[in-house]
Amino acid sequence: MQNTRLNTLVSTIGQQIRQELRNPWRRIAVLVIALLFGIYAGISFAAIAGQLAYIDIIGAGLVLLLTELVSWIFYRNWGNAHKALWAEALNAFKLGLIYGLFLIAFMLGS
Repeated sequence: MQNTRLNTLVSTIGQQIRQELRNPWRRIAVLVIALLFGIYAGISFAAIAGQLAYIDIIGAGLVLLLTELVSWIFYRNWGNAHKALWAEALNAFKLGLIYGLFLIAFMLGS
């Protein structure tokens, strides 16, 4: 690939973001934000799927597929995905999504 100004700018920004996220406090902040966004997504998904009652089974299947795919990526034996920030953030989002869905289920008493 040619070393253009745009390519240099994108790679420099990527390196700076990676360097900033090596700080443990910022890493924890990213994981907490991912967890809270997952809770929000779970509550929003439950509200939307509850209003559009004809997509309940399809929505549940998609959520199950998403959670199993994320679990497979994060907990597989080979690779080093559990140490990558994107994998940890994705797993935190998954946990928040499941927690949000359980929260709505307990509030509704179902």
